Amino acid sequence: MIERIHGMYFSPTDTTKTVVCEIVNEIYEGMDGEIIINNIDFTLPETRKKPLNFGQKDMVVIGVPVYAGRVPNILLKYLNNMVGSNTLSVPIVLYGNRNYDDALIELKDILNSRGFKTIAGGAFIGEHSFSKTLAKNRPDDKDMSIVRDFANKIHNKIKMGKDEIQMIDVKGNRPYRKYYMPKDKGDNAVDIRKVKPKTNSNCIDCKLCAKLCPMGSINYKDVSKLDGICIKCGACIKKCPANAKYFDDRDYLRHKYELEVEFSNRREPELFL
Repeated sequence: MIERIHGMYFSPTDTTKTVVCEIVNEIYEGMDGEIIINNIDFTLPETRKKPLNFGQKDMVVIGVPVYAGRVPNILLKYLNNMVGSNTLSVPIVLYGNRNYDDALIELKDILNSRGFKTIAGGAFIGEHSFSKTLAKNRPDDKDMSIVRDFANKIHNKIKMGKDEIQMIDVKGNRPYRKYYMPKDKGDNAVDIRKVKPKTNSNCIDCKLCAKLCPMGSINYKDVSKLDGICIKCGACIKKCPANAKYFDDRDYLRHKYELEVEFSNRREPELFL
């Protein structure tokens, strides 16, 4: 029934990638016959230019991080250009221990509208893109054990036969909630979308940040400059070998601190099968 399993992910700091690839590999291990694994990393802008088509013998496990409680809006055009043909799919969202709000139901709805059949879904936790302490080092061993058990249950579901598999429901609201916005001391919403990272004297001009930016916004000749938007993915900060990138915006730092304090209690993955 399944000839190809595609693991798709947008994953600037590799947390979503870790979960998606483990699910794909675990499903693959339990399959009989010749199965092809195809990983599609659509983190960088060049990889999001080509639309993708999938058939009835494909299966897609697709993961995105949660941004402000929703699917990142910069991915909507790419995701809505995908085409399935009753293609089995598993939507995965990964969030930084606050909440995934309506991201999973939004991703599921996109897939269903594009010709996919969603047979399972999950919301997992990864280290927050703003922080090195909130959900630190997650997904961890406990998370990955849950990931593998989830994948095994998906495999057992596939064995039922495609026509017997029911589409799943997931948590979330329709219409979707508005994008989550941080607040200032006066409880007023603040907009941090235009906040950009700074570069300090530690910079060794290795150009890694420019190569990793999922928006292609960091100027390659002068990495202290941004030529486009910043989505606060954390790639340039967390992957810089010299710790040269940082944010100093007051509202951003206040929001970061509140997240670290208010959402420090461990959240656990939520699975839908």
